[in-house]
Amino acid sequence: MRRIGDIAVEVRGAGETLLFLHGIGGNARNWTAQLDHFADRYQAAAWDARGYGETGGAVERFAQFADDAAAVIAALGGRAHVVGLSMGGRIALDLVHRYPAAVRSLTLANTSAGSPETAAPEKVAAFLALRLKPLVEEGLTPADIAETIVAGIEGPNITPQAREALLDSHRRLHKDGYIAAMRAVTGFTAFPDFATIAVPTLVLTASEDRVAPPAHARVMVERIPGARLVQIEGSGHISNVEAPGAFNAALGEFLESLR
Repeated sequence: MRRIGDIAVEVRGAGETLLFLHGIGGNARNWTAQLDHFADRYQAAAWDARGYGETGGAVERFAQFADDAAAVIAALGGRAHVVGLSMGGRIALDLVHRYPAAVRSLTLANTSAGSPETAAPEKVAAFLALRLKPLVEEGLTPADIAETIVAGIEGPNITPQAREALLDSHRRLHKDGYIAAMRAVTGFTAFPDFATIAVPTLVLTASEDRVAPPAHARVMVERIPGARLVQIEGSGHISNVEAPGAFNAALGEFLESLR
């Protein structure tokens, strides 16, 4: 890992920058299969977002994530192909909205944002009840609830190795950083109008994703000009970990089409 300002970033390879942004329960380790696959063609990078992993700290507002991403891209040089999963997808949307010159292409994986269909108050309340209440009111740690969280995001075909990777990811969470991120994510509503996104965009979804189901992906594809949709069959919410081969193939085909 190297430091770019406050942010810890794993960087491999050379070429155009390909930046991976993890989800709310993730860290840079979630992208190992992608770094391994793409480092021979790109400067492939995955961060520990503010509040996570070797970066530590905590965000005070959701927009800090995109500010940090823009600074990382500037330090790595040029524009970036930005791949965001779940929370990382929301960060990517804020990034392309406020720092359009930093983004060469956009991949939104297992995510949703910016429309009534995907931000129902009851869904937000359920999300917070599952993840925040045990930590704040019951004094538990992220490691204590890792099994419960992973059970809610995994697909029916998950391998033991992938499941252990997700459990490890959640056990490594910093409690304060995780709580701050959850509050920031659920409180942020200033997403761009999908119709204004002007970079090539791939929307990746998974057939067994219960957190951001395929219907959410279709909303984005219908509204982002020229967006492409790929559905990974059989995977749950963290498709890059559960189905890395299919994820890498879809992303690789999209990126090659832009060369």
